[in-house]
Amino acid sequence: MENIFLQLDYKFLLSCILRIVLSFCAGSILGLERKFRQHIIGLRTLILISEAATLLGILSLYVPSLKPGDSERIAAQVVSGIGFLGGGAILKQGMNIRGLTTAAIIWAAAAIGLSIGMGLYIPAILCVVVAVLSLIILERFEDKHFPRGRVKSLHITFSVTPEKDLNMSELKTTIEKHGFIIADFNMSRIIASNLVILHYSVKAPKKDDFSALVNELGKLGGLAEFSITD
Repeated sequence: MENIFLQLDYKFLLSCILRIVLSFCAGSILGLERKFRQHIIGLRTLILISEAATLLGILSLYVPSLKPGDSERIAAQVVSGIGFLGGGAILKQGMNIRGLTTAAIIWAAAAIGLSIGMGLYIPAILCVVVAVLSLIILERFEDKHFPRGRVKSLHITFSVTPEKDLNMSELKTTIEKHGFIIADFNMSRIIASNLVILHYSVKAPKKDDFSALVNELGKLGGLAEFSITD
């Protein structure tokens, strides 16, 4: 009896569509959770990974129904080998990691190519459509609701006196008012020199001029040093 996967009837196609839609929803939920927690990996990256994994899952069901040969072995080699190519697209620049979405696109492209090669045209085309729409439309959504800023190291030194100490709450408010999201904070104090040294790990807005922040910090009094680096 001919295998149902070779027939590619409407029930199988509907099943493929349902799986791809559910994987899109699952990737979206996980991506939003990561975004709300200010993590590096993004919404589109997880959607692409989820879509590609689903397509490979469908492919793994379809391949055994083909005529005997090396198709399974070839597909497995492509899946494992493409990881090295994707890994080469991921770069660490200072405190930032770039290329995760590009690596996910490479992996998704491999899954789509394998599916087309095996004759699963409709699931592959559907994944292409979902991937492209995710990359274009969700980029605007992410930019609006989760502005992409670079992770930077903010170093500030204040000179304090026993009469006027540093107001940490006011300092935090000033930093956040200028679009910075504080991820981590360390402080040290040099007693002999009356210096308070502050180190912040922040997600900085996409701009190169931070003079407005420096001016605001200067109004707090005692600003001795300011630097921001990747």
